Amino acid sequence: MLHFRRGEGATKRQQPPPDGRSPRSSARRPCAHLSQTKACSERGSLLFISTIDNAWWVGDVFTTDVWRVCTTHNSTCMAIGDHFSEYQSIQAVQATMVLSTIFCCVAFLVFILQLFRLKQGERFVLTSVIQLLSCLCVMIAASIYTDRHEELHKSPAYFIDVSGGRYGYSFVLAWIAFAFTLISGVMYLVLRKRK
Repeated sequence: MLHFRRGEGATKRQQPPPDGRSPRSSARRPCAHLSQTKACSERGSLLFISTIDNAWWVGDVFTTDVWRVCTTHNSTCMAIGDHFSEYQSIQAVQATMVLSTIFCCVAFLVFILQLFRLKQGERFVLTSVIQLLSCLCVMIAASIYTDRHEELHKSPAYFIDVSGGRYGYSFVLAWIAFAFTLISGVMYLVLRKRK
């Protein structure tokens, strides 16, 4: 006959840490921060590519962006300057795309600093605000380009007819970057509220 003493075979309960967080949530937090860091670098890459690459408006024999227009057969390029009609619209797109890229980079640096400097409830508010500003700038740039693209591409200053083109992958990347920066701005707020 077996006799068991009281308490034998029972597992010892772990006491929660003094700050009230469970060990599992503490273990998941670095993974969330690493994924946010990776996502921030991906958003920055999307913004850099969409801002710099020459493929906002493409055709069979040309590519154009907010900086220049190039022919594809002999790689002749011409900068878009103030002699173009609707140049103010192009400048607005240029400025907001550059601002969005800068805001995204600043948000990444602020995220890293806030990760180590602030208490749990105060983290990521500034990062979220900066990321949402980046999102707003991308939206403004892509919206202006969408609205004004017909007038932009009918300018007599182009050395080649670009009115018969279509949106290129840099334009599409700008809209994808808008969606990602919006999601990340909201996610930073969610990370802020997690205890």
